[in-house]
Amino acid sequence: MKSVKGRPVDTPFTDQRDAVLQKARRLRLDKRTDDSLAVLAQLEVEYPDFSLLHQEKGLCYVALRQAPAAIGALLKAVNLNPALPASWHMLEGLYRLTGDQTNTAMAATHVATLAALPTEVVQATALFADGDIKPAEEMIRAFLLREGDHPEAMRLLAKIALHYDVLDDAEALLGGVLALVPDHHAARFDYATVLVKRQKYGAAQAEVARLQAHDTGNLDYQALAATIAGGSGRHDAAIALYQAMIAQQPDDADIYLWLGHALKTVGRLDEAIVTYRGAIARRADFGDAWWSLANLKTYRFSADDIAAMRAQEARTDVAEIDRVHLAFALGKALEDARDYEQSWHYYAQGNALQRQNSKYRPEIMETNTRLQRQVCTPAFFAARHGWGDPAPDPIFIVGLPRAGSTLIEQILASHSAVEGTQELIDIQRMVIALNGRDPDLDNPRYPGALADLSADDARALGTRYLADTQVYRTGTPRFIDKMPNNFRHIGFIHLILPNAKIIDARRAPMACCFSNLKQLFAQGQEFTYSIEDIARYYRTYVELMAHWDAVLPGRVLRVQHEDVIDNLEREVRRILDYCGLPFEQACVDFHKSKRSVRTPSSEQVRQPIFRDSMEQWRHYAPWLEPLQAELQTHIFAAHT
Repeated sequence: MKSVKGRPVDTPFTDQRDAVLQKARRLRLDKRTDDSLAVLAQLEVEYPDFSLLHQEKGLCYVALRQAPAAIGALLKAVNLNPALPASWHMLEGLYRLTGDQTNTAMAATHVATLAALPTEVVQATALFADGDIKPAEEMIRAFLLREGDHPEAMRLLAKIALHYDVLDDAEALLGGVLALVPDHHAARFDYATVLVKRQKYGAAQAEVARLQAHDTGNLDYQALAATIAGGSGRHDAAIALYQAMIAQQPDDADIYLWLGHALKTVGRLDEAIVTYRGAIARRADFGDAWWSLANLKTYRFSADDIAAMRAQEARTDVAEIDRVHLAFALGKALEDARDYEQSWHYYAQGNALQRQNSKYRPEIMETNTRLQRQVCTPAFFAARHGWGDPAPDPIFIVGLPRAGSTLIEQILASHSAVEGTQELIDIQRMVIALNGRDPDLDNPRYPGALADLSADDARALGTRYLADTQVYRTGTPRFIDKMPNNFRHIGFIHLILPNAKIIDARRAPMACCFSNLKQLFAQGQEFTYSIEDIARYYRTYVELMAHWDAVLPGRVLRVQHEDVIDNLEREVRRILDYCGLPFEQACVDFHKSKRSVRTPSSEQVRQPIFRDSMEQWRHYAPWLEPLQAELQTHIFAAHT
């Protein structure tokens, strides 16, 4: 379900939201238009992306004969939710009234398109756009059962599947739409997008090529082509595509941001900085661009930069997502300026905003830990000895984010026989499939479903993992999967890939947890936005890793980050020995590697070992006392 201000859009909040909207509508019909606008303004604070709210605002401005304001409100409504016939009708009339023939024709086209669709499809599409996912799904499934295949209904159901991350359903549905209507360009774009999410870059590129043959100048198609190029490791091609897009749209701040990310990935740091600043020059409150500079880790803001960020963050009209990014960027800028009190103020503010919009539930991870310990016993593995695909190719690096995994990856990827890839999602996708559709998060099928697998199933899953990850490889015998959250699935990995190597990247608890608290992740890692959540998560991590050590002794190599810093060559040799690889000096000289790195540590691992981060948390000790107390109770004892 879509999250609004930290709450899922569903009853009772949906009922409350709709009741307030009805109140505003009654006030407008009673010709109390100013009162109606006041009610809508209050509602907008809680539900800024509610399309019917903006439609109602537009109707109020029509009643007040304020055409520009009405057009603005109605445009916002249809941009949020294109399935609003009333808004399009009103826009058509307003554009005709103002003499705008081009937009009159555009609005009329939308009116005609919606009029040609079945009522249920329009209504379900509107529900979906406003975050009412379950009623939208119920309505559209009932329509399809009654009426049979319908392209727009199938496309909407695919969007719902995509919302729930059921990507195989989304792919199949959109493939079905294209079989019915091969020239449905919007569905083909959706289809290519799903293929990208499934990391099927070759197939996605073929679909984008068909779209671009139809419309060579479409920026959405070009952006997707650049995403495909970057995802498949062709970073120079992605950079060239973004540069071409900027030539077409020189004032589009988003394209500058995307280009900056691509430049950062390949280590072209100076160019990335210029490009991020280009994004800020085009939108001063672009929080993501400010944060991208901060996230370079080695970048230092000027006093003028800090003043500019503070001014933007203090604005009452700044979008919440920009405020979150600005808060984390200010936290980093003021940390570098050694103003730790103000730095913590912004870190805490950014975390609080991010946490209130999160659906994270710590008890789900605790349940997973408990069930893993119940299911994955020594007897369980003994009965399944020899299962899985025997290929030794993968090296999994697991643990918490910000625990030194990127450093270990860079060391290993500097070896001539090892290829670094990225944080691959394949194991997690398999786990999602094992959990089944509509999983009960409080009583999940996985890991219990592992007991239902046969020897053939385990081998097939291992072989599938190797095949699906082949797209990231260029011929080296070994490759790295650096998804840190895979520590939860070591039992599953052992079952399907018994000869894969697994390295646990471990860092001192306070340093690791603090480093997570000050990091704004692009996606996932929702446990990092409060002291309580990160402490509870770290505890489950330590408990589960201790379990794997007990039931699979010697299976996992633990690498302590502090040990790598203290004696690099010794730890490099230990890692290589564990992986069965001969020593190569390039692994000690890892910082000289020119390979692309996508994680927040990308610039740090292009430098020799440094110790600055080991005790950074102590500057924040007064505000981290609750974290220290929680960890001391549950974690430090496990380390002694």
